[in-house]
Amino acid sequence: MTENKTQPQDDPAVAEELKGVPEDLIEETTTAEIGGELERLKEELEKTKQDVLYARAETQNVRRRLEKDIADARTYAATGFARDILSVADNLSRALTAIPDEMREDEKMKGLVAGIEATGREIDKVFGTHGISRIAAMGLPLDPNQHQAMLEVPSADAEPGTVVQELQAGYMIKDRLLRPAMVAVAKKPD
Repeated sequence: MTENKTQPQDDPAVAEELKGVPEDLIEETTTAEIGGELERLKEELEKTKQDVLYARAETQNVRRRLEKDIADARTYAATGFARDILSVADNLSRALTAIPDEMREDEKMKGLVAGIEATGREIDKVFGTHGISRIAAMGLPLDPNQHQAMLEVPSADAEPGTVVQELQAGYMIKDRLLRPAMVAVAKKPD
């Protein structure tokens, strides 16, 4: 196999650039060497292109994750406050439940009862505005993602594992659990 030997100065453009360079510094190059170097450079270029594509993809993924985190932060920013205000709503509900029927009929108490009921409706309205909703529990099968079973109650009327009493209301904020409903669950009678 014969190799074509070329001198760099055989190419007029290269020869112009090499003017003034001593002859003994200009190496003799073969076309095989030039081809090998060219292939190596092409491979390096392809690898670099792949690296750039991967870097762009990673940058896009980071941007998407950041946008999602920002959206979640906006959506769920009130979570801590909402958890705190739930105890206020619970106490208000307990206050309404504790008022006996005869006191509700008393003319002196009607205004107070109406005020407490109006406050309860306002809290429910504000919860709705901020995507906070009450978790349904009564009569449903126990869902460990939304309900926390506090006790089991023997019951012939309900299927085992069914919620028969709600001890404390549970709430969701959008699609996330804010507080599980604390419930009593039916079990087979002894």
